Amino acid sequence: MSGSAEILAAFRELSNAKQIDRAELHALLTDGIHAALAKKHGPNVQADISIDEARGEIRIVLLKTVVETVEDSSREIALEEARFEDPEFQPGDIMEEPVEFAEFGRSAVQAAKQRIIQRVREGERTKIRDEFSGRVGDLLSGEIQQIERGKIVVMLNKFREAEAIIPYREQNHREDYKQGEPLRSVLKKIEETPKGPRLVLSRADPMFVQALFKLEVPEIQQGIVEIKAASRECGSRTKIAVVSKDDAIDPVGACVGLKGARVQAVVQELGGERIDIVPWSPDPERFAKLALAPAKVARVFSDAATKTIQAVVDEDQLSLAIGRNGQNVRLASEITGWKIDLYSSREWLERGGDMPLFQPLPEDDAAADVHLSSIEGLPPATVAVLEAGGFRTLNDILDLERDDFLRLPGIAPEEADRIIALINELTTDDNSGEAAAEDGGTAEPEPA
Repeated sequence: MSGSAEILAAFRELSNAKQIDRAELHALLTDGIHAALAKKHGPNVQADISIDEARGEIRIVLLKTVVETVEDSSREIALEEARFEDPEFQPGDIMEEPVEFAEFGRSAVQAAKQRIIQRVREGERTKIRDEFSGRVGDLLSGEIQQIERGKIVVMLNKFREAEAIIPYREQNHREDYKQGEPLRSVLKKIEETPKGPRLVLSRADPMFVQALFKLEVPEIQQGIVEIKAASRECGSRTKIAVVSKDDAIDPVGACVGLKGARVQAVVQELGGERIDIVPWSPDPERFAKLALAPAKVARVFSDAATKTIQAVVDEDQLSLAIGRNGQNVRLASEITGWKIDLYSSREWLERGGDMPLFQPLPEDDAAADVHLSSIEGLPPATVAVLEAGGFRTLNDILDLERDDFLRLPGIAPEEADRIIALINELTTDDNSGEAAAEDGGTAEPEPA
């Protein structure tokens, strides 16, 4: 097999592997040969290059202009030299000089190969951008190719040449990943790197849960049911808010499925993560009540200026509304986009009864604004334990008993006594003075 035939066979194989059509292959090969000619003969070289795949031949002819005095040897030839080939040559004529492919040498062929590989890579990068630029949020399937320094490299099933990774922060750390295993993840973003576009995938983002529901729920695929918002603490709990464009279709029921089949398929993919599906509402107060599920909310009050909602729940619903380590109310705040403050019905009555909570409150309630971290004498570790239990301000702990503090993990008897002493020190003197200074400002009625 001749050298040109070998090169053609090699590039034909390359074109098949990279899914390049014949016309593009010829253009790439011609461009690569021209680059090799320029390297050997000069940057302004002119040539006629023809490729005959059927015969396995590449024909290369240098084109040089006949001149009296040569100024650029890459594209000109002296009249005297040209007349050695043909005495009839005149200035201005074009002399054709056939070039054997073997004359390129290894370095010239390598230059052609590098140019073609570069063009192929540029084409691949463009294809990746075109394929995935509008697919952020889509579910992609692949196989774990390798795990390096906490990063998972994924080979996608339908676009194997695309570089795809799952960074450590986008992984579900309750899952165990192994090389060679199939994996589904959501496309979170496309990063530009010196090597081209890189797909950043995620199994920790709320978009992953949304993509799974889209896969399992035909009504979402058809656009009848829409996921309006989602919030997630990966590996633990997710809340999604759904709405239906068809009054005859219950959006929550559509996502749950018959006997819970659809939601269970999603839960299984997430490794048992809990999912709350709630109806979405354009009314922030109603949406907040729904978002705090499974807790039942008695009343809510909103302040649009600060995007804050204060929710009142019965005593037996308070811990459920707060959730473990404040998770339920935190996810509800994220999904609604409003800050949600929770109050028990007893605390709400003490703050002013049926009076809207955003009206000015009695002065003795100023403790509501005192954050635990600002209380002198309360160690940061204790503040962290109290916040984990859902207590953030002085007002939150005013009515707690010693036993209430002891129930919190990490609070020793001595620490509970110190907290009680601090509360007494901060409230006893101030309250008596303020009560005397107020002109009937408390909610307590005068004795008959």
